[in-house]
Amino acid sequence: MPDVKHFDPDQALDTVVRLFWQRGADVTGISEVVKATGLNRSSLYATYGGKRQLYTAALRRYLERQSGPVFERLAADGRGLPAIAAFFTRLIQSRCEGERARWGCMVSNAHAGADGGDPQVRQVLQAHHDRLRAAMRTALDAAAARGQLRPGPDLDATAELLALVAYGVNLRSRAGADAAELHSTVSAALNSLSASATF
Repeated sequence: MPDVKHFDPDQALDTVVRLFWQRGADVTGISEVVKATGLNRSSLYATYGGKRQLYTAALRRYLERQSGPVFERLAADGRGLPAIAAFFTRLIQSRCEGERARWGCMVSNAHAGADGGDPQVRQVLQAHHDRLRAAMRTALDAAAARGQLRPGPDLDATAELLALVAYGVNLRSRAGADAAELHSTVSAALNSLSASATF
């Protein structure tokens, strides 16, 4: 007879995402996961596997629920450089204000953490990076079509550069960087690309 779960695995995973996102997986023990979810160890292990599998599932959920919709909005915006500027404005605001201020990005935190060597974790990190870079490239294509860019930039390399700026914002904000400082850095990057506008 199949085992009947007496809890919602999706809700439990959302709780784990918050825990790993805020505290980091490296310093979060399974006992803290048990306490946060209210589940016993056997239920956690039976549903998700060990801590590493649970962490990978949480990263995938973060990409699906947190990062993915943001990347889709950027790619669909169509305004070019103003869309990229708006992406960074929202990013800095979310990282420096409100309930999740100074949490950084769960994926950026994973890049800096010890679990980044795990092949399954690396796969999620690469998927996240590919989607971020693709969204930036789509926005840059729109910028080029609108005549917003200075002549000569390699759009693939520029998309990679902007993705790295986003990671920098995430990591620096977690370390307590001032929002105005982060905005200045982003403005410098965008102004170096722009044919006329100032960001």
